[in-house]
Amino acid sequence: MPATEKMYHRTKNENGNLNSRCLHCLLTIARDVGTDEELARREGHHLCPEKILAQMRAAEQAPASREAQARE
Repeated sequence: MPATEKMYHRTKNENGNLNSRCLHCLLTIARDVGTDEELARREGHHLCPEKILAQMRAAEQAPASREAQARE
């Protein structure tokens, strides 16, 4: 996945605090957080199972794709 791909959706509550949701697994990462720094810290600790699974599948398929190209 490209490094520039957006992984989180942030929203602001009526009181100005922030929420963050992972766009891959739809898990709420943080709720009612007061600062961007704290929100970024919490997002940085999230290990998304959906993203990890997609990366594992891509890694498994890559060798097969290279083998097929080598045979051509």
